Amino acid sequence: MIPDLLKWLGMAVLALLALGSLFLVGKYFRLWLWATVTGTKISMAALVMMSLRKVNPRTIVEAKVMTVQAGLDSITTQALEAHVLAGGNLLQVVLALIVAHRAKISLDWDTAAAIDLAGRNVLDAVQVSVNPKVIDCPDPDVAGAAMVSAVAKDGIQLKVRVRVTVRTNLLQLIGGATEQTVIARIGEGVVSAIGSCETYAEALAEPVRISHQVMERGLDSQTAFSIVSIDIADIDVAENVGARLQTDQAEADIRIARAKAEERLAAAIAFEQEMKALTRENQARVVLAEAQVPAAIAHAYRAGQLGMDESPDAERKSVAFTGSRWTDNGH
Repeated sequence: MIPDLLKWLGMAVLALLALGSLFLVGKYFRLWLWATVTGTKISMAALVMMSLRKVNPRTIVEAKVMTVQAGLDSITTQALEAHVLAGGNLLQVVLALIVAHRAKISLDWDTAAAIDLAGRNVLDAVQVSVNPKVIDCPDPDVAGAAMVSAVAKDGIQLKVRVRVTVRTNLLQLIGGATEQTVIARIGEGVVSAIGSCETYAEALAEPVRISHQVMERGLDSQTAFSIVSIDIADIDVAENVGARLQTDQAEADIRIARAKAEERLAAAIAFEQEMKALTRENQARVVLAEAQVPAAIAHAYRAGQLGMDESPDAERKSVAFTGSRWTDNGH
């Protein structure tokens, strides 16, 4: 009885193993066959282990087949799995490497994977490196203006629209400044170049001079792009800023002069009022002094100071008025 039970149990285990094998073969056989016939050499066990590591085997096989067929044999299966586990876009990185390899652009796996994990679109970067991109300066969508305004030394304002051709600098893509930085630097260079012109006619006669001066400034340093060319697409004469500034300065001088004149007028009016007040004060003092005259005369009569001394050697006395009181002359 027991031997029969063991026999049936063994047969059940063998059946389960057979079914498991058939399931695995059915699930991974086509991927394994695809990998084998393309020379990628990925075993059935490796495909099973990818599933256990929660990596999509089909993605790895597809990426591996692409690299092998493109001649990138140095990229290992483990590197592909590691990039997927790190959250990278594997197929995008592989396509970028293939494009760079075909275009003979120096780009290795580590750099491409780092660019992708940093959040940059490595495939778009490689495509821009192969096919340079044209950007407008300024960007109307960002700056809200279609032209850069600059003023020459003679005060005439010029409005310039610049088209910049750039290609990706893959070595500076990680940590390099973005497209907006390049646009800002180009605008700064254009303003500086036009500002160095003695007259606006120089800029109109030789727009290429502006381009050369901007190119010589090395505005693409520490950016993710290399400037291929800078072209002046359009240049217009705007207004005479110098004359407007002189007019504004003259009006400001007039307002200052008027303010100073009003200040002097106010000071004169105040001084006049002070003099009037002082006059009233002196008049009041005169009236007060006149009021004391009768009392002084009466006092002189009582003191006998208005008569003559009867003695022969007496001197004639006179009464004098000084200030607010009467005194004898000579005393």
